[in-house]
Amino acid sequence: MFNSLPAHFEQLRAMTWAEFQGYFDELAARPLDDAGVARWLADWSRLTDALAETYARLHVATTQNTADAESEALLKRFIVDILPNADSADNALQRKFVASGLLLEGMAIPVRNMRAAIENFREENLPIETEVQALRIDYNKVIGAQSVQWQGETRTLRQLEPVLQSEDRGEREAAWRAISSRQLDDREKLNGLWGEFLRRRVQIARNAGHPDFRSFMWKERLRFDYTPEDNQRFLDAIAEVVVPAATALYQKRRARLGVEALRPWDLSVDPLGRQPLRPFADVDELEDRAAAIFERLDPELASYYGMMRDDSLLDLGNRANKGPGGYCTSFPVSRRPFIFMNAVGLHGDIRTLIHEAGHAFHAYEKFKLPYAFQRAVTAEFNEVASMAMELLTFPYWSRDEGGYYSAGDADRARVEHLEKIIHFWPYMAVVDGFQHWAYTHPDAAADPSECDAAWARLCDRFEPYVDYSGLEADKANGWQRKLHIYLYPFYYVDYGMAQLGALQVWARMRQDHAGALAAYKRALALGGTATLPDLYAAAGARFEFTSETLGEAVELIMETIAELEG
Repeated sequence: MFNSLPAHFEQLRAMTWAEFQGYFDELAARPLDDAGVARWLADWSRLTDALAETYARLHVATTQNTADAESEALLKRFIVDILPNADSADNALQRKFVASGLLLEGMAIPVRNMRAAIENFREENLPIETEVQALRIDYNKVIGAQSVQWQGETRTLRQLEPVLQSEDRGEREAAWRAISSRQLDDREKLNGLWGEFLRRRVQIARNAGHPDFRSFMWKERLRFDYTPEDNQRFLDAIAEVVVPAATALYQKRRARLGVEALRPWDLSVDPLGRQPLRPFADVDELEDRAAAIFERLDPELASYYGMMRDDSLLDLGNRANKGPGGYCTSFPVSRRPFIFMNAVGLHGDIRTLIHEAGHAFHAYEKFKLPYAFQRAVTAEFNEVASMAMELLTFPYWSRDEGGYYSAGDADRARVEHLEKIIHFWPYMAVVDGFQHWAYTHPDAAADPSECDAAWARLCDRFEPYVDYSGLEADKANGWQRKLHIYLYPFYYVDYGMAQLGALQVWARMRQDHAGALAAYKRALALGGTATLPDLYAAAGARFEFTSETLGEAVELIMETIAELEG
């Protein structure tokens, strides 16, 4: 029967639930024993991949053009008519496989994950999850429609960001205020969406027997190797170790700019008055130079990137009605990843492309594993794949190595990159801390003014170095400007943890580049067949988030910045 399962998206997207259901029913009815378990898992994997690719391609279409009504309708049809039924049928197959006691090589961790999914699954949550998926589309439409008039032209907020690097402080302020004002215009819409997300998530957790949504998501995100209390200790370590380092960097910036206080429009401009880094002229150049960097890093990884270019699997430029942010997703039937981003000519675009390419390389390595369930890796290591790639490519950023910059500008870009890591951790702590507060205090979080106050308190603790005098509403509104809070609950601390892992990979690379790269690739190839501590160890890192480990990373960054600045 499975020989008839379509392998092309155009056929898959036309399938109804009744057609998909036949494949689930066949697996549910087929006897499961030692002789047939490998074939059974392979067929289940094919079905899982078909559904995943259909969803991924429909999601990509709606983010490529948030005004595309046809793609939106197709995605909503999939979410409403197919996804809940598939989740229910998949849960039955998970129960069947786990109950069989059969275990193939490389399936111990996937079975552990299935047990957690079974424990969290509730039939009554399926329609609620469908509603949450629809809200995600609504959120992207609100953000994708945001634009402003600037010097007689309509620009997306992303397209206005380069002005924040202007040497003219008045111009920077005007651009920042234009962006913030436009975001505040959608305040009521986003307040309404937040309330809808929150109400549904609280109900999902309650239905599944959890005391709160944080508890539900801990199991949903397969967090077996650390607790919410461990998470909080990591945030405390950031306050202890990173905030002083970030404060020192910002004080240096303030002194170099010659201003009494750093305002939010002073954070992107070069403090030494140098022209903004403009690493590429257009998307073609962005792609070409990335190809040269990957070729110098590793021919195999470069070949993966080349396949993506050949197969039109890169959508890198910013445009109107394009969804926000950047991501890498996978088309598992095609065995290909896809990268989406919003490049406007900044150094951050290089970082984003290299970061997402790390995810893509991870996907190519995982595609070599036989079963879909072995390719499920949690974000705490997924992000090591991407963040380590940023650092592994450090030596190749200069034009002498095929990259984007002169030697001097390459060092400047490296300094900016390392400084952003320091600045990121405190911001990550604000985002993560907000989510812990919101989902353990849902009654308070239902009030947007309480959300504003909670966000402001966290900013005061972790980001005390920026002066928001007279801009209190803009500051407090920051939680609405972070898409993870709406779309990906409890997916942000993962970045902070992975950044620490990536820095350990980089520290090894500085001593043994070939050995570090080989370990990195071996870890990627493990997919989801090992625990988080074992994945980190395979990559040459430790899965721990103490003040001591964090302090070692901060010391390495600060010393390297001093070396690069001479």
